[in-house]
Amino acid sequence: MHIHGGDIYGKAVEMDFSANLNFLGMPDSVRQAAKEGVDASIHYPDPQCRALRAALAEAEQIPEEQILCGNGAADLIFGLALAVKPKKALVWAPGFNEYEQALRAVDCSVGYLPLRREEGFAYRVEALEAVTPEVDMLFFCNPQNPTGQTASADFLEALLDRCQETGTLCVADECFLEFLDEEERFSAKPALAYMENLFVLKAFTKLYAMPGLRLGYGLCSNGELLQRMREVLQPWSVSVPAQRAGVAALGETEYVRRTQALVRQERRFLKEQMRELGCKIYGSKANFVFFQGPEDLAAFCLDRGILIRDCRNYQGLGPGYYRVAVRSREENTRLLEVLRERMA
Repeated sequence: MHIHGGDIYGKAVEMDFSANLNFLGMPDSVRQAAKEGVDASIHYPDPQCRALRAALAEAEQIPEEQILCGNGAADLIFGLALAVKPKKALVWAPGFNEYEQALRAVDCSVGYLPLRREEGFAYRVEALEAVTPEVDMLFFCNPQNPTGQTASADFLEALLDRCQETGTLCVADECFLEFLDEEERFSAKPALAYMENLFVLKAFTKLYAMPGLRLGYGLCSNGELLQRMREVLQPWSVSVPAQRAGVAALGETEYVRRTQALVRQERRFLKEQMRELGCKIYGSKANFVFFQGPEDLAAFCLDRGILIRDCRNYQGLGPGYYRVAVRSREENTRLLEVLRERMA
C-alpha cells in the first residue's frame, strides 16, 4: 500500500508526471536560502521554528501560537495520531494512504467513507451521517487526492458543523488548496476562530516544488492538542535549510500568482486533449488530472521514459485508474503523444 508518486529511483525516467509538483520548479530565492541553510547547519535547528512561524503567522493571519511546523505534512499526520491516540476514525476512500497508516500505527479502528465512481467521486453530505460521537478523528482532504474533487462551501459548512456536534477532531488537509481556481478555494481555516477540534494541514511541498526539503505546518486553536503533539514529535524535526527555505518561499507572492495562472491554462489544455483521446476524467481541479485508461498504461508510459501515478493501490480503486501532474506545455504535449500512441 505504501506507494507514492515521485519514485524516480531505479527507473529510467525522463519526465515525472507521478508527483504533483509545481512545474515552474523551486524559486531561486528558496534555493538560495536552502543553500545558506546548509552552511548554517553547523548548529542545531531552532526547535520552535521561531522565524518560520512568525512569517507563517503574517502570511496566514493566524497567531504564532496556533502554528506547528513539521518534517513535511506526513510528520504532522503521524504526530496527530500519536498525540490523540484515537480509537475510531474515518477517512474518505480513495484517499491519501498516510492517514490510515498513521491511524493503524496507534491501533485505531479505521472506517471508510466511500467516494463513488458513479457520483464522480464527489463529496456528499449524506456520508456525514457516519460521523457519530464515537468517531474520535476524521481526515478530510480538499481538494481530494487522488481525484482532485473539491468540497463546496455548503459541504464544508455541514462537515464542520457535524464535527462540532459530535466532538470529532476534523483534520482538514489543504496541501493542494492554492492550486484551485479562486471561486473554488474554500478553506476550513476561518473555523479556527470558534473550533478547537479542527486541525488545518498545509505544506510547502507542492506549491514551491521543494519535496526533498520536507516542510509542512498545521494550524490549530487548541493549545493543549498542539502541546501534546510537540511532546510526541521528534526534536529538531525541521532542518535549518527547510526553515530558511520556508521563510523565503512565503515572500514569493508573484511566483504563486504566476503558478496559479499557468496551472489553470495547462490543466484546461491537458484535460481537453485527454478527453479527445478517450480518457474518462473525474474531478481534476487542482494541479493534477485523475482519469481512467488502459490497464497497462503506466507500464507503457514508463517504457517511453514517462512516469505516471498508477492509482490501483488506493482503497476503492483498481487497475486502470491514474493520476498525472499538470506540467509545462512541452512536457504535457509529450505525454499526450504517448497517450495517443497507446489509445490509437
